[in-house]
Amino acid sequence: MSDKAHITYLFDPLCGWCYGASPLLAQLAALPNLIVTLAPTGLFSGTGTRPVDEQFAAFAWSNDVRIASLTGQRFTEDYHVQVLGGGGMLDSGPATLAVTAVSLTEPSREIDALKLIQEARYDSGLNITDLPELRAILEHAGLKAASDRLATPDAELLAANRKRIERARLLMREFEAGGVPALIVDDGQRRALVKAHELFGSAADLVARLSAIGSSRPLNIRQNKT
Repeated sequence: MSDKAHITYLFDPLCGWCYGASPLLAQLAALPNLIVTLAPTGLFSGTGTRPVDEQFAAFAWSNDVRIASLTGQRFTEDYHVQVLGGGGMLDSGPATLAVTAVSLTEPSREIDALKLIQEARYDSGLNITDLPELRAILEHAGLKAASDRLATPDAELLAANRKRIERARLLMREFEAGGVPALIVDDGQRRALVKAHELFGSAADLVARLSAIGSSRPLNIRQNKT
């Protein structure tokens, strides 16, 4: 029986706060006693899509400036002008599908793929709501099999994507997560929620607490009420 604890990462690829949490996610994924699983919530897909109008762009940019100051993540002028200023739709469906395609073809690189997709938007100012753009990002990263799956999404890919979103949404309701990013931590005996605001305090402290899971020390974070 594995003594590794499991962390489920609730996210949306078009969530600026999730992009802000990506360095922390990378630190957690590198810990030898943790297994990190991605759980896309589809927050900005389906009924969650919306136009990127002037009002929304101003709101998003004000949040992005705050995230940058808290995390050091780059939100460039290319993103500001080309993505927020370019109109279009806020739709995370294609990017979520791209991450799922990587999970089916090269699961060990799923977190890396998410990072590259986020950086393409927030750093390079690319349109990651566009499947051809996402295919190019994956191909450039050496993820050709995932890129090929995106060309003509088949029933297996669509079903896997739907199942992942449904599971993530169930977890959000069960733990009353309220938003993303968030972590569900399972040490084999208890499950606990780490909410978004806890991810933007002391990263070193949070990593230390989570890295202790599986040792003799207790799970020192908020536990599920149920």
